Formats: sequence, structure tokens, C-alpha cells
Amino acid sequence: MDDPRWTAVDHYIDERFALRQPEAEAILRASDEAGLPAINVAANQGRLLELFARAIHARRILEIGTLGGYSTWWLARALPGDGALVTLEFDPHHCAVARANLDSSGVGHLVDIKPGPAIASLEQLIATTTPPFDLVFIDADKENYAPYFTLVMQLVHAGSVIIADNVVRDGAVASDASGDPRVEGVRHFMDVVARDERVRASAVQTVGTKGYDGFAYLVVA
Repeated sequence: MDDPRWTAVDHYIDERFALRQPEAEAILRASDEAGLPAINVAANQGRLLELFARAIHARRILEIGTLGGYSTWWLARALPGDGALVTLEFDPHHCAVARANLDSSGVGHLVDIKPGPAIASLEQLIATTTPPFDLVFIDADKENYAPYFTLVMQLVHAGSVIIADNVVRDGAVASDASGDPRVEGVRHFMDVVARDERVRASAVQTVGTKGYDGFAYLVVA
């Protein structure tokens, strides 16, 4: 599903607020040259992530799904000089590309990339009693969104923000007969969140250069 008006408005927003930052564009080019899929967030969405992090004065950020480090870069920009961002990525090639991208963009010293299955990495973070995170961004395999959320809740504190991307899926999330495991994963995640009294949550539909989708926004009570 697409509409040329969505792309035109995204381009207008990008130009008006100077969102095509040289460092971010370099990350996109390097990721494309390395053969990574173009499934990163859009520029205006990246800035929105940065603003969310700045609004809560985040000092520690957790990201699930690094890809080439594009959203990582936007989030890292919001951190103070002694802040930290931990990002989890399954694919070792993606990890290598992201490491190079983040180092060359000037935020690499703030970012710890943990390779391997995210569930194992989250369990390791819990086992080592890592300090809680102020903001969590989930943008990985949709089938595991619910288990990611369950584990993440052991790594946050009251007031922490959790953002989950790609939860509308061209509107398919509203259908209980999709058959797509990604949609089923998102629906399960939404059900688990809705039952959890430790969070207050909503979700927003979005349109733009990335098509028709949306994100969930949760605040830990």
C-alpha cells in the first residue's frame, strides 16, 4: 500500500527540518553498499526517536534490532556524553557494518553492539544485573515481540519508555485471520501488553516513504 502524497509529505518534512544529516546519509549509503535490506526507519521517524529520548532525558537506551545502525545513530544523538546505548543484532554481518557506521559517524563510543539472538542477549543483561534502561526501541523480528517485551520489563524502571515499531503491518494487525507469522507475532505482543498492568500503552498508525505501518508507545507505571 502506497500513496505518492505520503512520500511528498515526508520529503517536505525532511527538507523543512533538515533531517537529511550527512552522517545519517552516509550510514544509509554504506548499508546499501554492504547489501543490507532497506528496512530502516525513515529520517523523520529517526528524528522522532531522538526527540522521544531527549524528552525523557534518557541516559541509557536499549535497542533490539541494529541493522546498519541508522536508528541507533538517531537515538545515540540524544544521549549525554556519559550515556550508553546497548543494541542487539542477530546477524554478524549487520553487526560489522553497524560498528563501522557508528564509529565513523562519531557516536561509536556511546554504543555497545551485542551480537547473537536477542533473547539470549536480554537474558544475559538480566543475569548480570545491568542498570535499568530509560528507553527501549524494539524493531526486530515481529514473531518475538511478545517475549522481547516480557524480558525487557525486567530491564526498565518506573517512567521508562518502550517503543515497538512496525505494529500495524499495512492494517493487517486488525485481522485475526492474517496467517502471516509477523502479524500474528504483533497481535500476540499487543495482547500481552494490553493485559500487563505495569504499563500504559497506545499505538499510532503512520504513513510515509516506508508505506503504511505504525508504532506502539508504552510507559512503565
